[in-house]
Amino acid sequence: MNNVSTLGQTGSAVQADRTSTGKEHFEVLDGLRGSAAILIVIFHVFNYSFGWDTPLSLMHHAYLAVDFFFGLSGFVVAYAYDDRWTRMSTLQFFRIRLIRLHPLVLVGATFGLLGYLLDPFGKGINHTSTPMLLLAYVTSLLLLPSPPVGGRQNESQALNGPAWSLMQEYLGNIAYALILRRLRALTLGIIFGVSGLLLLWVGNMKGSLDGGWGYPDIWMAPLRLTVSFVMGLWLYRIQGRIRRPKIGLLVLSILLVVIFQAPKFPNAGGLSFNGLYDAACVLFLFPLIIICGAHSDAGAGMMRLCKFSGRLSYPLYITHIPFVYIIANFAHTRHPAKSVLLTYIFLLLPFVIALAWLVLKYFDEPVRAWLTRRYGIKRAAA
Repeated sequence: MNNVSTLGQTGSAVQADRTSTGKEHFEVLDGLRGSAAILIVIFHVFNYSFGWDTPLSLMHHAYLAVDFFFGLSGFVVAYAYDDRWTRMSTLQFFRIRLIRLHPLVLVGATFGLLGYLLDPFGKGINHTSTPMLLLAYVTSLLLLPSPPVGGRQNESQALNGPAWSLMQEYLGNIAYALILRRLRALTLGIIFGVSGLLLLWVGNMKGSLDGGWGYPDIWMAPLRLTVSFVMGLWLYRIQGRIRRPKIGLLVLSILLVVIFQAPKFPNAGGLSFNGLYDAACVLFLFPLIIICGAHSDAGAGMMRLCKFSGRLSYPLYITHIPFVYIIANFAHTRHPAKSVLLTYIFLLLPFVIALAWLVLKYFDEPVRAWLTRRYGIKRAAA
């Protein structure tokens, strides 16, 4: 949902946030978004630093957090906007979504450029001509595919790798506004089913769904978006017909940890069980988690954590990778002792969380509030 959360109080009780149109936030889903963001940070920092097939390669399947984000996005976009098209134009919708998403795109691109230029351990690989680096920065600001730069030749978002999924998020919002919002639940279900079969085939063929972020397999990005974003829209449309189990944030977050930390599975009998596992998570487990989370109450004890986690998720996701690149380059150029590298990693994790919170509080939320006032977005269409 697009507006900034505000802390509601009744005495000392923490109340569920509401959107500007009076709808309650899905607090558990917000919390799960934060849990997934933290897990993907752990995935990046440990795997980039220690390598991808070592005892310290954690969260082997955490790249699936992107598919989980797409599914959550489809669900909450349908919830927030499906009933508002009689009083909201397509242009207004695009303006709202740009205000919600793009300020942090600018921050992530700028952090990426600064990290690339100032990385003391990347001097041997971070070689790019000034015009090419400037072009990479401009395309990153516009959330367009970047030209290759030294050290990151295959990444479609060379200065801020995770931004590739934001580019897909924009495409999903465009497709929703122009086409998908008009489709019936049955049609959305058919699209989900057909694209899901294709995802199964790709998972089996490639051995995993870790793709779409780089140029060699950039074609996977729209497929992963279509499956999960349409799944989220479809789930919202049919949720009233589904039994509604209630499972809280803690249990569902633990389930995400188990899913992401599962081992890499071998091939057997001409099948890639690792790729099929990835596809099964996207097609079956993530819809189950979203439905359970949507119909669960955070409870008084977890409400604050859900609020904090949900607000932190996007700034953490979009700003952390430049620091991961630096610590990974430190690991690969200086070859520190494992204990030393672990110390730096455990210092990095609270640092990127604190930085994301500062960016949220002192840049993202004030800028979004100013843009909302500046462009006259009314409460009925915010």
